Amino acid sequence: MGQRASFSTKLGVIAATAGSSIGLGNIWRFPYETGQNGGAAFILIYIICVLVLAMPVMMAEFIIGRGSRTNASHAFNKLAPGSWWKIIGYICISAPVIIVGFYFVISGWTLEYVIQSLTPGSMIQQSAEAYSTEFNRFIASPLKPLVWVILFILINHVILMRGVNSGIEKAANILMPVLFLILIIFCIRSIFLPGFSEGMNFLFKPDFSKITPNVVLRAMGQAFFSMSVGMGILITYASYYSKETHLARVAATVATFDTLVAILAGIIIFPTVFTFGISPSQGPELIFITLPNLFAQMQLGWLWSSLFFVLVSLAALTSTISLSEVSIAFLQDARHYSRHKATAIMTGIYIVLASLCSLSFGALNGIRIFGLTIFDFCDFLSSNILLPAGGLFISIFVGWKIDKQFVRRELYNGKETTKWYFSPLLFCLRFIAPVSIFLIFLSGLHLL
Repeated sequence: MGQRASFSTKLGVIAATAGSSIGLGNIWRFPYETGQNGGAAFILIYIICVLVLAMPVMMAEFIIGRGSRTNASHAFNKLAPGSWWKIIGYICISAPVIIVGFYFVISGWTLEYVIQSLTPGSMIQQSAEAYSTEFNRFIASPLKPLVWVILFILINHVILMRGVNSGIEKAANILMPVLFLILIIFCIRSIFLPGFSEGMNFLFKPDFSKITPNVVLRAMGQAFFSMSVGMGILITYASYYSKETHLARVAATVATFDTLVAILAGIIIFPTVFTFGISPSQGPELIFITLPNLFAQMQLGWLWSSLFFVLVSLAALTSTISLSEVSIAFLQDARHYSRHKATAIMTGIYIVLASLCSLSFGALNGIRIFGLTIFDFCDFLSSNILLPAGGLFISIFVGWKIDKQFVRRELYNGKETTKWYFSPLLFCLRFIAPVSIFLIFLSGLHLL
């Protein structure tokens, strides 16, 4: 194997790593979690959870990745040779493959909605039931969703095939500014909506009576999943960092961007739903059923709808790139495959898995695994078991297992320094993160 690829610029490091965190979780999941769990009170708890839970685990992954300079599977064995910790590496490889299988399905839907929005005569005002029926008919179709899913996978393939610098880094440097530009355009548009004031109150005026143990658990889960920790993505990306990359600064910057995008998504969505008298506690159907109906009632609705789904598509793409890279890096390191061969193999696997997940809404709906459709089973297995397990053991590995001088060297780039954040990081990884992630795990299994 030759010298390991590296991101070439500081901007590339930030753009690629932020892109791995910013995705459907920010634009789709965050608004409905906020709406269902008390608005501003939820956001306040969420920000605290990002600081004391998600950021420390993110930094732990950075330390493992850059310190080992290898893929997420081999990293644990390299830092703790001959131990059972290599099993955690296997979890970090398998989780993203399962996640991206169903993630591609939702990503493909966003492309369909971009085209629908641009199709003359499609943006007509209908009842919510009519939009729901149309959406359910679309996802149950055996062919149309598959076409969009495979197209999205091929776009993903073209970017990844070009490698770390010409593919991942270059794409991130283009996609992230475009994503923020669209967000800003929408936020300016929201200012002129009649429901802007009510939406801002909902987002930024906390009602502390809304804070319950369940709200805290939901905020912890959202912070954990939104930052893409526990998946091996950040280990993989950090293996492409130079020795001069300031890990704490990258973590703080990525956390800031990730939270900013989530809040900007709220600024876009909640004034819109309040303008039209819709409940802010709408669930996942908010994106694909409620918002298209609301866009149809606006002037230039086709423009706002198409722009919104371009935004969601870009957010999805930055995530699928990072999720896919984990297994591609593994094949390159473990099997010594070329970049093209590793990418082609994984693209084939993704097409098969995503097709099964897509067809589980229609032709394969009768196939159940523990009572769940293929799509729901992949979601449950990854979100409720593999990711919490990965995050839990990553925290323990860096907090308790590996040499603390190694952790300090990676954190401070080999420099002798008395910066304050080493001890708080260690405390969070040893105590706060494991307990919090275990509670998320129990909550996901409905044991809390």
